Amino acid sequence: MTRLPDLDALQLLVAVADTGSLGKAAARTGISQPSASARMATLERRLGLKLLERTTSGSRLTGNGAVVTDWARRVLEQAEALVEGAEALRTHADERLAVAASLTIAEHLVPKWLIELRQLRPGTRVGLTVENSHQVVAALRAGDVDLGFVEGTWVPRDLHSAVVGRDRLVVVVAPAHPWARRKEPLTAAELAAEPLLLREPGSGTREVLEAALAAHDGPAVPLIELGATAPLRSAALAGSGPAVLSVLAVAEDIASGRLVEVSLAEDVALRRTLRAVWRRGRELNDAAGRLVQVARGRA
Repeated sequence: MTRLPDLDALQLLVAVADTGSLGKAAARTGISQPSASARMATLERRLGLKLLERTTSGSRLTGNGAVVTDWARRVLEQAEALVEGAEALRTHADERLAVAASLTIAEHLVPKWLIELRQLRPGTRVGLTVENSHQVVAALRAGDVDLGFVEGTWVPRDLHSAVVGRDRLVVVVAPAHPWARRKEPLTAAELAAEPLLLREPGSGTREVLEAALAAHDGPAVPLIELGATAPLRSAALAGSGPAVLSVLAVAEDIASGRLVEVSLAEDVALRRTLRAVWRRGRELNDAAGRLVQVARGRA
């Protein structure tokens, strides 16, 4: 089977036809004249045809060379159409971005990130799915989303990740709760023994709390267990019991005095890392990469 000529050689042949000189054609295509001569010799050998007549006044096409040059122009036009079409497809794909984010990140951080992304890429359409961290990972593995944002203590090995921020969980109670007047910091053992208002298993919030209280067989059976932050906050405001929530979700309540942050002992580690995650072996498209930069504060 005859090997196909490379496009660079066809471009050189067309340039010789246009300029009437191998030297000028070499200059047009950005290579040296010896390289041009070697490239033409390879093309002639590959096609089994003499394409150029070398004379003291320059190079001119043979009869076969003129026919092959016409064909080469059409091949190059089609190659250019292929490149332009691929660019159009890539640009169109870059305009759509499917994102899944854990609840805390989706509610308190993603909106401002998307505003900044829109300023940088006005044509990008973002679809946002709000899940817990485990569900975000599952959506990435299934190929349902391009990019995820999770909180918690782990990142699966089959995912790439980039740190986009830090968060702190706080224990909050209504002002009438006994812990609101507590003088001593709450220990991990005390927190583990107390029924709490908690997020569901699989959420980043729950994972961090479980890791912090594992040595004390905590947390205890929850007072209420829900898959959303807002109703847990409302239950805490109503005096139902202590809640463990992101400081992002209750900062205004603490500042206004509607909720009281309970002081924690040093053995209660409730800090967590917020990460962007995506599948290994899959390059982020431009929109996804730009959103990660925005989230990291590097846009």
